[in-house]
Amino acid sequence: MERIAAHMTLSSGLYRFGLAFVFGAFAALALAPVNLFIAAFVSFSVLLWLLEGAVGNPSSGIIGRNMPAFLVGWAFGLGYFVAGLWWTANALLVEADEYAWALPLAIFGLPAYLAIFYGLATMLARLFWTDGGLRLFSLAAAFGLMEWLRGFVLTGFPWNAIGQALMPFPLMMQSVFLTGSLLMNVIAVFIFASPGLLVGGRRSSWAFIVAMLLLGAHLGYGAYRLNFREPESTQLAAAPVVRIVQPMIDQAAKINDSERGRIFEEHLALTREPPPAGGKVPDIILWPETSIPFILTRNPDALSKIADTLSDGQILIAGAVRVESDNAIDNPRFYNSIYMIDSQGQIIGAADKVHLVPFGEYLPLETLWSKIGLTAIAADMPGGYSAATNRQLLTTPAGLKLWPLICYEVVFPELSSDVNERADAIVNVTNDGWFGNSSGPYQHFQQARIRAVEFGVGLIRNSNSGISAIINPYGELLKGLDYQVKGFVDGPIPHKILPILHERTRFLNFGLIELLIFATLLFSRVSFIFNRN
Repeated sequence: MERIAAHMTLSSGLYRFGLAFVFGAFAALALAPVNLFIAAFVSFSVLLWLLEGAVGNPSSGIIGRNMPAFLVGWAFGLGYFVAGLWWTANALLVEADEYAWALPLAIFGLPAYLAIFYGLATMLARLFWTDGGLRLFSLAAAFGLMEWLRGFVLTGFPWNAIGQALMPFPLMMQSVFLTGSLLMNVIAVFIFASPGLLVGGRRSSWAFIVAMLLLGAHLGYGAYRLNFREPESTQLAAAPVVRIVQPMIDQAAKINDSERGRIFEEHLALTREPPPAGGKVPDIILWPETSIPFILTRNPDALSKIADTLSDGQILIAGAVRVESDNAIDNPRFYNSIYMIDSQGQIIGAADKVHLVPFGEYLPLETLWSKIGLTAIAADMPGGYSAATNRQLLTTPAGLKLWPLICYEVVFPELSSDVNERADAIVNVTNDGWFGNSSGPYQHFQQARIRAVEFGVGLIRNSNSGISAIINPYGELLKGLDYQVKGFVDGPIPHKILPILHERTRFLNFGLIELLIFATLLFSRVSFIFNRN
C-alpha cells in the first residue's frame, strides 16, 4: 500500500486529474442500486493521497497555492456525479426531437456544476492540512460543509450526498435518526478516507482507530435499534390500510393527449380490484404524481367516475395538475399538486409542490431561455409550474395527517424537518418513468427510505413505474412493488416514532461539530507555523 500511496501522491498534471476522475466514478458504486459501500473506502483513501501531493506554487497567493487541490476535488466530483447522475439524460430522450441537443448538458453540465462543491471541499481541506491524523478531520469537515451548501445554493440539489453511501440498508441507516443527514456526511467521509492513513505512520494511526470505533458504533447502534424495539404487529393490525396503485404508464403515453382517457381508466381499474383473500378493504387509495391526466376541476365527469369507483368512506389521494387564476382565461397559474377526493367525488383537500425542479418544472431566468425556444421539460404549459409558498397537510376525515412530498422533494431533509410534530406519515408521489430503467429510480427510492428513518415516520411512496412501497420508520419495506411492475399493493400505514432529537437540535450539533473541528485545525495550523519559526 505504501508504494500505491506514494504513486498517487507523486502523480501530477492530467494523470492526477484522470486518477481523481476515475476514482470519483468508482465511488458511485457505493450508491443504489449497487450499494457497494466498500468502493467509497477505496476512492476516498485515494483522494486523501492525491491531496497529499496537490501543492501549488508557494509564490502564487492563497488561491494559486490551493488550485491543484481544487482541481483534484473537482475532477473527483465530476467522476462521481457523471457516474451517479448520467440517467438524468433519459428525460431528454422522451421527446428526443426537441431536447436531444441538451444531452451533453445533462450528462456533463450538471455534474460539472455539482463538482465545484467537491473542489471547494478539497481546497478548504488543504488550507487546514497537516501531516498527522488531523487531515482526516479536515477532509471530513470540509465535505460536510460543502454538502450542506449543495443542498440550498441555486435552489439546491443534494442528490447522492456522500452520507448516503454509509447507509445502504436498514442496519446502517439507523444512526441518521440521531445525527441527521448533514452530520452523517461528515461521519461518512471521516470513515471512508481513514484507510488512507495506514501509510502515515503512528502519528496517523490514532485517527484510523477513531474512525473504526465510529464505524463500530454506527453498526452497533443499528443492530441495537432493530433488535430491541417494540413489536409493530399490534399497531399495524389497527392501522389504516392504504392501496398503492402502480399503473406503469409509459412516459411517451403520458404526454400523448389521445392516451389520457385510457390512462385514467387504468388507474380506476386497479383501484376497483378486490383486496387479496382475507385482506381488508383499503381506507385510502394512492395514485402517483400527475396521475390524473387532465385538469380535474374542469372535468366533472372524472369526479363522478372516481365517486363510482370508490367504496363508501374510501379516500383517493392522487397527483394532478391544479390550475388557479384570477380570471378563468387570462394568466392561469399551474401547480404540481396532490388532491384528496372522497367517495362522493368531492375534493376535500389539496397540496401543491413547494420545491420545483429547475429546467424540469420551471425555467430560471425564463425570459432569457425562451428567446432560444427552451421550455421546461416536464411542464407542457407556458411558464411551467408555479411553486406553493408553504406546505399544506392532507388530513383525512378520520383525522390521519399526511405530509405530502412530491417527486424529489423527498431528497431535501429540511423540507421534512417538522413532519414528526405535525403529521402521522409521509406521502411521496413521483413519476420516475422519465428516467427509464436506470439507477435513478433506485437512488430516489433509497433516499426516501433514509428520510423515513431520519424523521421516525412511516412513508407511503407511489411511483408511476416503480419503486412503490410502504416503508416503516426503520427503513424496512412492509409492502412494495418493484420497478416496472404493474399492479397494486395493500398494506397498513406504520406508526411514527417519537424523535430523540429535533431537526433543529441536529442541525445545531452539526454546526457545533464543524466549528469545533475547524477551530482545532486552525489552532494546530497556527501552532505548527509558530513552532517552525
